[in-house]
Amino acid sequence: MEYRQLGRSGLKVSALSLGTMTFGGGGKFAKTGDTDLQGAKRQIGMALDAGINLFDTADVYSAGASEEILGQALKGKRDSVLVATKARFSMGEETNDAGLSRYHLIRAAEASLKRLGTDHIDLYQLHQWDGLTPLDETLEALDTLVRSGKVRYAGVSNFSGWHLMKAVGTAALKNFIAPVSQQIHYSLEAREAEYELIPATLDQQLGVLVWSPLAGGLLSGKYRRDRATPEGTRQLANWGEPPIRDQERLYDVIEVLVAIAEARNVSAAQIALAWLLGRKGITSVIVGARTDAQLADNLKAADVTLSADERAKLDKVSQLPLIYPYWHQAWTASDRLSAADLSLIEPHLNK
Repeated sequence: MEYRQLGRSGLKVSALSLGTMTFGGGGKFAKTGDTDLQGAKRQIGMALDAGINLFDTADVYSAGASEEILGQALKGKRDSVLVATKARFSMGEETNDAGLSRYHLIRAAEASLKRLGTDHIDLYQLHQWDGLTPLDETLEALDTLVRSGKVRYAGVSNFSGWHLMKAVGTAALKNFIAPVSQQIHYSLEAREAEYELIPATLDQQLGVLVWSPLAGGLLSGKYRRDRATPEGTRQLANWGEPPIRDQERLYDVIEVLVAIAEARNVSAAQIALAWLLGRKGITSVIVGARTDAQLADNLKAADVTLSADERAKLDKVSQLPLIYPYWHQAWTASDRLSAADLSLIEPHLNK
């Protein structure tokens, strides 16, 4: 397992990390999985054996059950691993039981600590933007949590490019503890993060954790053009995350993915994960699975290195068009673009 530095921090995390959304299986999260404590212990053992040192959860996953199960499963191992969790979404019926206010964020952190059975959170992430709470208030609350020892590092998740830069800039201006990472949705099916989030990461030296790297299972190889959808799986017509705006493009991506996987005698999932692991700015790819077999397969991606030709084929079939102002920059500003700019624009030059 490769270990990568998390942004500007001194923390090193495994290139693959284990997501625990499947732990608990309560409420709307039941459709993602229903791993119980014994199952969680098995999967954590598999992850540790593979070299994973980062485990990601959130308070909202199964209304806290994911954190509780993770905490119990890590007993006796807590000091040798890193735990990341998140807060922002509603954890109750009261008006102030959601958001990124100082009131909610500090209460949420303390509740997570209890559920996890630990005295600190290694990476505490803002799960989503809150446009109503002043950013100064949110960052001051994170600063308080870090300085109190309850949180080691802070990060954000699902922010837009301007949200991210506002957070980084405000932290610097106010001398608050700054976010060291962002957790984003990114895959061969969903490359929108390359427009702003990845360039901002490279420019600001942030870490990137990737959630849903297989696009909710779309890139597993189970979904093929002109083939019946496997029994017990979601239908593309009702797919919610990511939204499928171009089904034919999706199938084109899957065909290339499967062809490379079959030539290597590995799974399509491993190829999709290996593609992400080789993208600029990526620190860790979060894998999670309904079954032990799925997890075992995903973990093997750490040993897959794509050739330049394989990577070029995947890049080409999944590449998104340049939107404004990037197409204009490609036409008129290519002589003065930074490495961060070029992470998006370079593949489109001279075309």
